[in-house]
Amino acid sequence: MMKSINKYTLLGLATLGLVATACKKDNPGTPDDGDTKYVLMTVADRTQNNGGGYISAFGELPTGTISNVVDGKSLSGNRGMAGWRPYNNWIFKISRSADATQGIEKIEIASDGTVTSGAFLTSKNPTEAAKYFGTGNFVIQNETSGFYWDAAEPTKIQKFNPTTMANTGSLDLAAAVNQRGVGEAGITFRAIGQKFLAIKNGKLFASITYAKNPVNQIGFWDDYFPDIYIAVIDIASGNHEKTTTIADAGAITYINDNHMYDFDTNGDLYIVTQGKSPQGLGGKSKIARIKASETDVDNTWTLSFSDFRSADDGKFVGVFAKDSKLIVTLNTVPLTGGPTGNINSADIWKFYNVDIATKAFTEITGIPTGTNPGAALAVTEVDGKVLLRGSTQNSTANGYYEYNAATNSATKLFEVNEGGAVSGFTKITITN
Repeated sequence: MMKSINKYTLLGLATLGLVATACKKDNPGTPDDGDTKYVLMTVADRTQNNGGGYISAFGELPTGTISNVVDGKSLSGNRGMAGWRPYNNWIFKISRSADATQGIEKIEIASDGTVTSGAFLTSKNPTEAAKYFGTGNFVIQNETSGFYWDAAEPTKIQKFNPTTMANTGSLDLAAAVNQRGVGEAGITFRAIGQKFLAIKNGKLFASITYAKNPVNQIGFWDDYFPDIYIAVIDIASGNHEKTTTIADAGAITYINDNHMYDFDTNGDLYIVTQGKSPQGLGGKSKIARIKASETDVDNTWTLSFSDFRSADDGKFVGVFAKDSKLIVTLNTVPLTGGPTGNINSADIWKFYNVDIATKAFTEITGIPTGTNPGAALAVTEVDGKVLLRGSTQNSTANGYYEYNAATNSATKLFEVNEGGAVSGFTKITITN
C-alpha cells in the first residue's frame, strides 16, 4: 500500500537509528525552539503490518516540499508508525514504536523539536495479549481518566490515567456480555471494548465481540451474530445501562490508530462498520449514528456503501464529520485481498463529501485517487484547516491537501519527499 522505500530514500531503516538529514534553514517547516509544534508521521511500507517510519516536529506549518527525517531529532520507529490518536496536546499510539507490541504509547516532544517514545502502558499479561488483536484500544475522558481494552481480561474494560500512564482499575462487564450467546458452542471468544470505545455525555460506549474463530483472526470478520452490539455504560457509576444495536452490519471496525468514528459539530456520533466479508472486503459496510442527546443507535438513518454503489463491493475505512457533512474515502473498483490484492496496494481510494440529510455522494476534486489510508486518519483538522491525506502508489503525490468546503475541492498544502508515505499530521502546544 505504500511507496517503495527507495522512492523516499529512507536511510538505515534496518538499524533504526536516528538519521541526521538536515533541513535547509529556509524551509518553512524547519523545527525551532518554540512551544507550538506541527507534528508529522510517515510510514515506510504500509503493505507490512505496523510498518516502521518517522515522527518529526516542525516549528511552523509546513509548506512546499519537506523531509520528515529532520536534524537528528525525528523519532525513527521500527514498527507501528501507520497512525496515531491525538488528544488535545498529547499524541498516543496503540502499538509501541520499537517493536509493535500492543498497548498505549505516549509520544514525547521537546521544545527543541526532538521526538521520543514516552511511557508505554502494556497488557497485564503480554503473552495472553499476543494471542488476540486490540489490546490498547482506548478512549480518553479527560487528563486523568481514560479507558482501554486488554486481552488479558477480555470481558473487562480497563481504566487508566493518561497523565501518569498508569492503570487505575477496571470495570467488570461480563454480565453485559453474557446477556446473549451463553451456551452457544459456536462462540469461541467474547470481549467488550476490543474494537470500539467512545465517550459521549458521561456515557462510555463499547462494542461487544462474539467471535467464531478459535485461532488466528479472532474477533475480526468472524462475528457470530449478524448485528453489532454496543454496550452503554454510565461512567460515574460504572454500571451497564443498556445495549444498543446496529442491525445486519457484521464487523464494526478493524482496530488501528484510526478510531473509525467521529463527532459532528452538533455532537452526533458517526460509527463506521466494515461489513461481513471474512476477508475484510466489505459487503453491508455502513456508517451508523447515535444522535447527540441519545444513547441508542438511530434507526431512522444509516449510510450504506450500497448507497454509493449498488454492487455493495467495498467498504468505509474512516469518517470525518463536520457541519452536517461527512468526508469518506471509498474504493473506486471492487476490493480484492491477499498478497496481490488491491485493498492496500493500489491507487483506488477516492475522497467524497456526503450530505447527511440527502445521502448524496460528491467527489472531492483536486486530490489524487490514492492508497488506502488504513490506520492513518485520512482527514485531520489543524489551524481551522481541514486537511486530506493524499498519497499514491504510482505517482509522486504524498502530502496533505487543504479542503475547501465551498468548492468541494482540495489544494496541496505540503509534499513529503523523504521518510515514507504520510500517515498523520497534527498540532500541539508544549505546556511543560
